[in-house]
Amino acid sequence: MAGKPKLHYTRGRGKMESIRWLLAAAGVEFEEQFIETNEDLEKLRSDGWLLFQQVPMVEIDGMKLVQTRAILSYIAAKYNLYGKDLKERALIDMYVEGTTDLMGMIMTLPFQPAENKEKQRALIIERITTRYFPAYEKILKDHGQNFLVGNQFSWADVHLLEAILMAEEFKSDVLSTFPLLQAFKTRISNIPTIKKFLQPGSQRKAPFDDNMLMQIRKIFNI
Repeated sequence: MAGKPKLHYTRGRGKMESIRWLLAAAGVEFEEQFIETNEDLEKLRSDGWLLFQQVPMVEIDGMKLVQTRAILSYIAAKYNLYGKDLKERALIDMYVEGTTDLMGMIMTLPFQPAENKEKQRALIIERITTRYFPAYEKILKDHGQNFLVGNQFSWADVHLLEAILMAEEFKSDVLSTFPLLQAFKTRISNIPTIKKFLQPGSQRKAPFDDNMLMQIRKIFNI
């Protein structure tokens, strides 16, 4: 029997967080080997475990997978969260790319120079409320189904919920003009595997604080 997937990353969210989300949504238990120092990262590199010298890296099914998108695609396909045909997979990819773009903007904000943060924060809120969330609201309205693709739970739903919760940390009333997304959030949050991941004490990571930000800067020499 194959062991649990092992995730190699820092204790922060970063690019690994969506992988944690997807494994949790699939009901898959996983282990984490935390990178605490630059020396930890350099050891992974010197051992030849990081094909492109970068993390995240996930040990799964006898492979050491790198590149976030490749890892997520493999997990989604393995656990039947990637649609039933090529058309559904294309839609899932399209919707995931949108939420990836949005979450990328949010994740990089703490690393912005202090003088740029307010301007960038305003831009993120503008993009959430006029570009990204209107698109997902329209998708749900147009097909009238409970899930984004094929009326079945998929990677796209997991990724959108993660993005919604990140956006609410950013601006608590961000869903106030999006009733279908409000209902979607409630519905997906109550899927048993998701509900478990949202409980205190799970492997879901907290937003960056100053200490975590300082540690990440040291690990990656930022």
